[in-house]
Amino acid sequence: MLDRVAPSPLLQPLPPPNQAPIATFTPRRRFYVPVPAKFVLILTLALAWAALSVWLSRPWLDGLSAVAGFWLALFVIAFIAYVPGFMNAFLVGSMLADRRPPRRAIADYPDLCVLVASYNERATIADTLRSLEAQDYPGQVEVLVIDDGSTDGSFDIARDEAALRSRPGMLQRVLAMPANGGKARALNAGLAATTQELVVTIDADSYLRPDALRKLVERFLSDPPGTVAVAGCVLVRNSRSNWLTRAQEWDYFHGIAAVKRMQSMYHGTLVAQGAFSLYTRTALVRVGAWPECVGEDIVLSWALLRTGARVGYCEDACLFTQVPETVGQFARQRRRWSRGLMEAFARHGGLLVKPRMTTLFIWWNLLFLPLDLVFTLAFLPGLVLALFGYYWIAGVMTLLVLPLAAIWNLVIFRVQAGMFKTQDLRVRRNIRGFLLYSLCYTMLLQPVCVMGYASELLRLRKNWGTK
Repeated sequence: MLDRVAPSPLLQPLPPPNQAPIATFTPRRRFYVPVPAKFVLILTLALAWAALSVWLSRPWLDGLSAVAGFWLALFVIAFIAYVPGFMNAFLVGSMLADRRPPRRAIADYPDLCVLVASYNERATIADTLRSLEAQDYPGQVEVLVIDDGSTDGSFDIARDEAALRSRPGMLQRVLAMPANGGKARALNAGLAATTQELVVTIDADSYLRPDALRKLVERFLSDPPGTVAVAGCVLVRNSRSNWLTRAQEWDYFHGIAAVKRMQSMYHGTLVAQGAFSLYTRTALVRVGAWPECVGEDIVLSWALLRTGARVGYCEDACLFTQVPETVGQFARQRRRWSRGLMEAFARHGGLLVKPRMTTLFIWWNLLFLPLDLVFTLAFLPGLVLALFGYYWIAGVMTLLVLPLAAIWNLVIFRVQAGMFKTQDLRVRRNIRGFLLYSLCYTMLLQPVCVMGYASELLRLRKNWGTK
């Protein structure tokens, strides 16, 4: 069962604290190093690690070349060891070097609107609106639920709950779409029906911490000039449901959160996710708002980056979401994410040659396709071969990635746990979920991603939902 007081099973409240000042988890600053200098230094160290990996892997490369030929062997080993090693080394270095400016309190908080696209969310929409009512945001807030042709009674529940939860400083109302047209169309209708300059989107199956909106706006106003969007921190609410949700808890906590923090350090978070993000209306209008596609949030984010704008990340503005509880739901969601990535490249591939630090991460995303293919078509079969004594692909050399993986996990855990501590929360001991995430999760995730790439290349029918 879900705990309404502490909605994220990953987090458990500490004893009642004294009121703390606005802050994020940041190690004490001794001297300032400009971000471009950090980028060059960390990139150099990550490349040095990759070069060391190449040198150490020569016996592995020679053995596999005798079976598969040199170029195929090099391709396979590069995407099993060299590229992931470089990525993890760069991520660890960035997390250790991150010294983001603290959020600052604001004398006059701007008005904002919150758009909630909802389709058949009968079980969750009331909770979402209750969590919005509980927000401590000092400014005026308009919450607009856009019911996208729901057939399960969601509209009536949202309408009644919105009337009940409206209060001074917060108006909640519902806009009914004539028929189901998809999330992008619903959000664009909501944008047209509101006027505030700051626009926040959240999913209709979410639960926000009471300070989430305030912290998101404070981060936006504290970030460097040119910031037009800020992604919030999305965590798992239903992790106690089964083994799959326990593993996803660590994916959101470790993988997704760490990557967003790293990307924002270099001024370009690649996905301001629709589940919880802030945008300026001016920037949305400039790029034509949400595009009609299954990956509307990543395509929108890349459109914003293409204008030269900055997209940030607020690691302590927390929202808890319901993640898929069945393998089928999970597969549909991650296939959609993979198709969204390909849509982003199709529409904004020019970012690959845009001269800015975040161009590295665009190439990083481009490498996901061969990474997932090699893992699915080479490494997984290599594990099976290793069981029969054939160590051509999976063997002793692949164990060299374990020390870096351990460091990666420790660094991210330290940073995330420190951030939680500033919010009077602590990490729940989800050891089984962590083991599943560390040892087995990619065996499900990466083949599913390959299926998503294939679906997009074959132009199969698209649909948004995971239910």
